Amino acid sequence: METWPIGVFASVDAGLGVGWNVISELKVPTIQLHAPHRENRTAETAESLRAQLGELGVRCTAVFGGFEGESYADIPTVVKTIGLVPAETRESRLQEMCEISDFAKQLGCDTVALHLGFVPEDPSDEGYAEIVEVTQKLCDHCSNNHQYLHLETGQETAEGLLEFIQNVKRENLKINFDPANMILYGSGEPIDALQKVAKHVRSIHCKDATWSDKPGETWGRKFRSAMVPSTSANTCKRSKRSATPAR
Repeated sequence: METWPIGVFASVDAGLGVGWNVISELKVPTIQLHAPHRENRTAETAESLRAQLGELGVRCTAVFGGFEGESYADIPTVVKTIGLVPAETRESRLQEMCEISDFAKQLGCDTVALHLGFVPEDPSDEGYAEIVEVTQKLCDHCSNNHQYLHLETGQETAEGLLEFIQNVKRENLKINFDPANMILYGSGEPIDALQKVAKHVRSIHCKDATWSDKPGETWGRKFRSAMVPSTSANTCKRSKRSATPAR
């Protein structure tokens, strides 16, 4: 059985994830990187970061995109604000994800990832075809950069996610599996879901969560993980610091 290396989230300028001193001290072998702010997504930043990662002996396995205006305040707000689903911000966010893909290429990273947003379960629903189309465009841009695109799980059921991947019809579209998110969103039993989507999974996040008493309507309870696997992992160390639900 293949063993995947453990990793953590880190950032250049967002103040998110694990500090670089901790990464060095713990000798963490891989990171997923929060995409730098637009003004810092430069060749110079990529070159500097590549040198830093080389000195630490760390590999960046994915660059994770996020957008201004996103909010995880509650599930209805997630529906309205997250990812490429909201129509009013879709084109500008697609452009930003393409820029993030280009930065990841400069960094030598073959994967970009994001929360796509709440994709309708029914392909006949209004807006579904447009979400498929924008995902195809992003996949094609990533493919030109010899990259995979990972969709983080949580909002969709396993069945809905599988059907969406089949409808997008892009070989480089894969899954960043987060079992706790499925509990937090009430979208399905994680183990059952993993068995259904396993062949598409290329990276995993690890944290603890408990079910809401109103699954799909209100958040479950989340415990922030101390270690987050990336591209991916089969173990992680966890701390039980109570936290509000987030990505």
